[in-house]
Amino acid sequence: MFRKTVVFVILILFPFSVSVAQKKNGSWIAPDWKNFVYPQVKFTNKAKGTQGAAIYNRLIPNPEAFIRQHALLVAQTLYWTACDSMPGIKRIHYSLEDIDGISAKDGAPPAIDIFYSSRWVEKSNIGNNDAKVLYETRGVLFHELTHGYQLEPQGIGGYVQGTEFWAYIEGMADAVRYQNGFFPVSNRKAGGHWMDGYQTTGFFLQWLTCKDPDFLRKFNRSTCEIIPWSFDKAMKHIFGESQGVEALWNEYQDFLERNQQSGSSKN
Repeated sequence: MFRKTVVFVILILFPFSVSVAQKKNGSWIAPDWKNFVYPQVKFTNKAKGTQGAAIYNRLIPNPEAFIRQHALLVAQTLYWTACDSMPGIKRIHYSLEDIDGISAKDGAPPAIDIFYSSRWVEKSNIGNNDAKVLYETRGVLFHELTHGYQLEPQGIGGYVQGTEFWAYIEGMADAVRYQNGFFPVSNRKAGGHWMDGYQTTGFFLQWLTCKDPDFLRKFNRSTCEIIPWSFDKAMKHIFGESQGVEALWNEYQDFLERNQQSGSSKN
């Protein structure tokens, strides 16, 4: 969830779908991330004494390092190199709180705030399964950090539910989460609309990486290249004038319906 003033250090990572090379002057080179500026992270536990906080602390004893690591992974999903223009996040205040809801990002670079609900941690602990809790916690973190690192559409207003700005913001956050392996593919269903935001839009955007592995990066960058921005203009900018958002969405729906009929979950 995007809101404007609106495990550990030794972590075995899942396989990520982040490209490791880019083409330059006809040859392939590895992107340079050694200059990535890790944000300073201040973690505050406001849910002490709750079951959710106990679970979180046990699984993630060093949340500052955990969050910094995921900041890099989000940036690598949205950009080609650390030299690309991206929001300059210098500080993140991350709080674990005993409140309803799941999580939300607030503020704007250079400093942002993210809260995560200890009650959601408890709800995620189905069958006392640490793996499920960590899977959900990482997925939520990918979503919220995307809100910090993603670029924003220009010339079309601000974050209002139902608008293209809103659908882009929330759709990209869930696309990055899924791209990195933290949504089950069983959540992906036919139907809806590309303007629905969150998972409906996110699964669609991630599916477009089948057409172009760098799609998410190009779609993110399109917000600086197209003013006023729109889904349709961005799709045509990336795929050509004959490939507007409606045509691509219909192709995606056909793909989902064929897969559901065959029982396949492949991209």
